[in-house]
Amino acid sequence: MKEDILGTALLDYQQGNYNEDITTYSSLDEEDQLPLPYMFRSFKDMPKLEQKALKICQGEILDVGCGAGSHSLYLQNKGLSVTSLDSSPGAIEVSKQRGLKNTINENLLTFEGKTYDTILILMNGVGLAGTLNGLEKFFAKLKSLLKTDGQILLDSSDIIYMFENDEDGGFWIPEDVNYYGEVSFSMEYKNKKSAPFPWLYVDYNTLQRAANYSNLHCELVMEGEHYDYLARLTHAK
Repeated sequence: MKEDILGTALLDYQQGNYNEDITTYSSLDEEDQLPLPYMFRSFKDMPKLEQKALKICQGEILDVGCGAGSHSLYLQNKGLSVTSLDSSPGAIEVSKQRGLKNTINENLLTFEGKTYDTILILMNGVGLAGTLNGLEKFFAKLKSLLKTDGQILLDSSDIIYMFENDEDGGFWIPEDVNYYGEVSFSMEYKNKKSAPFPWLYVDYNTLQRAANYSNLHCELVMEGEHYDYLARLTHAK
């Protein structure tokens, strides 16, 4: 059984045992912190891009990778029907403790549910595809859960800015990388470290091409303040 690093940390915070954050390590040679309070943020503390996504949610909603349930809680409190999905048992337990009514502890790719009007995948939700090649399978799964006139709302970032400029103004990208947005991550909390897992950041043009290939219409809803964006995907007519 793999370690539920995220879930363990979220449960600690929820139960008042907060004394450290999650440390993340990436193949970009960066060590960073994932502050636990941020996972419990209210609407007013969310980035404008997330606020925009929540405001345009409609109908029956599936919140994929719900984490501590902050997005779902906002929607539920607005009277909307939301189902919160996460592969982390701890995250789902926290979501229940925070008052979410419809929670499912399962991986998106194995989840067999009904169809939804809105599928919400925030906090670089497209990362769940793992790799650029994984987008086809990822999109096929989302389409199977989407009503005919439904929408998928997801965000990501173009991380080209993280690569050093070379002398002629371009960017230096390692030769052994298939696509510069394919990153490997691991998480550590209270001296327990997860196995590395693939995570994808995708620039908007690449996302749009991949969506079109999967017979999805892709539109740019909003650009964030730092290379990030919100996209809306719908069944191609």
